[in-house]
Amino acid sequence: MATTRAALTDHDIRMLVKGATPDERALAAHKLCRTIDRAEMDEAQRALAADILRVMAADAAELVRRAMAVTLRNSPTLPSDVANRLARDVESVALPVISFSPVFSDHDLAEIIRLGGPVRQLAVAKRPKLSSRIGALLVEQGDEEVVAAVCANDNARLTDLALQKALDRFAKSEQVLAAVAYRSVLPLSVTERLIDMVGDQLRDHILTHHALSAERVLDLIVGAKERATLDLVDQAGRTADAKGFVAHLNSVERLTPSLLLRALAHGHMTFFEWGVAELAGVPHHRTWLMIHDAGPLGLKAICERAGLPPRLFAALRAGVDAFHDLEYDGGPGDRERFQAHMIQRFLTSSTTVSREDADYLLDRVDRLADQVQAAVG
Repeated sequence: MATTRAALTDHDIRMLVKGATPDERALAAHKLCRTIDRAEMDEAQRALAADILRVMAADAAELVRRAMAVTLRNSPTLPSDVANRLARDVESVALPVISFSPVFSDHDLAEIIRLGGPVRQLAVAKRPKLSSRIGALLVEQGDEEVVAAVCANDNARLTDLALQKALDRFAKSEQVLAAVAYRSVLPLSVTERLIDMVGDQLRDHILTHHALSAERVLDLIVGAKERATLDLVDQAGRTADAKGFVAHLNSVERLTPSLLLRALAHGHMTFFEWGVAELAGVPHHRTWLMIHDAGPLGLKAICERAGLPPRLFAALRAGVDAFHDLEYDGGPGDRERFQAHMIQRFLTSSTTVSREDADYLLDRVDRLADQVQAAVG
């Protein structure tokens, strides 16, 4: 107790309570809050500090209460009752605490959403972390700006149902649609619904960053005459269900040797493995062993079993060898740089690639170089 009282000097406490001007009390409040936030305290000392904070929260001067709210907005030492009192204060005091304080429970945040109005809801929507319960509540009750903010917050957990609700409520809002599209991860059902709701720029982003089902990809290819043709190779590299993806492609005769060759040249090894396994009718684990066999016979044997043209064997061997030799370097544009190097190695190691496939791969090298440049800045 003596240590805390030494840190929280009698002069500072008297200044907080009896300071002649709000400026003086605000300065004392700032100093005391910094001390409380940094001091190591036992239970009795924390109780003393909490009482001091309650005095600050009741100060008539907004400047004092704001000094407290700003100084302790990220602090776990702020008592829950004090945080909730500040959340009901004027906006200059409430918003720093609502936006950042880690002491609020989901129940507290739900009350702020229910009673606080759009400005406070927006502060909740931008918090560094939000549970799925609070995310769903914001989507249900927030206005367009609030819903866009929570959808744009990748640290907000949003279920498939919550995202669908956002699309239901604001199907015509470019702001909300863009916020959903630019989330780092989207459920497949949301991606496939969103693709029909947005303009060309957002559609291109979705196709580049989010996976679609094989059925939806092929629907888009068939119906994409008015826009750029979707690159099936890109989707092959992003699909989370490679087995299902290749099975569907094979069922509609789209799992071609050219597609497997291009996917391998991009370094999409998982898709290549499952594709060969599907065509060969061989379990994936056995296909994997044969593809990655260091000797010359395994890959050739599984490719023959898959019915791939013998003219491609040398190119496929070059692709597998290049994949084994290259590594991600961990820098900006890492994935694109790896793919560009992979394609270049592939092309220089093989002379059996068709002119159509070679032209395609060279074009991809140019596009990947532009992406690497953009990532590096």
